[in-house]
Amino acid sequence: MQEKRVWKTNGYLGLLLTLVFFLLAVIVFVNTVMEASYIRPFLSFSINFSFLPWGWYLAAVSLLLGITLASGLTIVQPNMGAVVVFFGDYKGTIRESGFFLTLPFSSRKKVSLRVRNFNSAKLKVNDVDGNPVEIAAVVVFKVIDTAKAVFDVEDYEKFVEIQSETALRHVASKYPYDNFVEEGTSLRGNSDVVAKELASELQERLQVAGVEVLEARLTHLAYATEIAQAMLQRQQVSAILAARQKIVEGAVSMVQMAIERLEKDANISLDEERKAQMINNLMVAIVSDRSAQPVINTGTIY
Repeated sequence: MQEKRVWKTNGYLGLLLTLVFFLLAVIVFVNTVMEASYIRPFLSFSINFSFLPWGWYLAAVSLLLGITLASGLTIVQPNMGAVVVFFGDYKGTIRESGFFLTLPFSSRKKVSLRVRNFNSAKLKVNDVDGNPVEIAAVVVFKVIDTAKAVFDVEDYEKFVEIQSETALRHVASKYPYDNFVEEGTSLRGNSDVVAKELASELQERLQVAGVEVLEARLTHLAYATEIAQAMLQRQQVSAILAARQKIVEGAVSMVQMAIERLEKDANISLDEERKAQMINNLMVAIVSDRSAQPVINTGTIY
């Protein structure tokens, strides 16, 4: 079902007509139906409808018209929508704020058009490696189609809540918490990518409810308590190994550059054994996690 506009007019004009019909009904009722002579001295005016054989019919019609117009008066607050239903038939939506006269005897369901947040609870999910992680997110959304929000789903707010948690579980299960060996998308290292995918998947799920997802962000991400300590140790070991790898790569580059500069700039020719000895000394000095103790060789290496 698609949203559409409903007929409406100025509410103050409708209120004025309502008061006119009510006043007319009272005057006709007093002058022609009750025929109470003891009331007339207290009235500042007197309109005689006694010449009308059906004057009380006029009073009844005026009263019904006043009630009919009064039933069509409605107030719409800013950033709110009023879904108008006339005897089970959807007639349209009032999106403008103000005081209006719309279809009489129709029901009006108010729907908020404001931007809202949904903060999910902390969910325990298994990542792609099977590790239990705790994850939570905030979803920023608003209603863009009031007809879908009211008629296509039972409760659109509950629908947003359930679908948000379902999408969060699905996205979290597609990626590892962290990449220890190979490059790739991870929940911890690529939170922006994960958030964009979550927002995209949510938009597909919530489109049926007339809801637009403005933003989705992760608010909590951690290993589950039962494996948190073990995974922390694994992270520390992985960090040490990665650091060692960088150090070795840098050391090899520095040693290679030192030998090339000695042979090229200083015109020093080293045989293979001396190169091996120099490489060994430089690698130990660079890679060692402790400060190197220099040893002066006063003889030859042979």
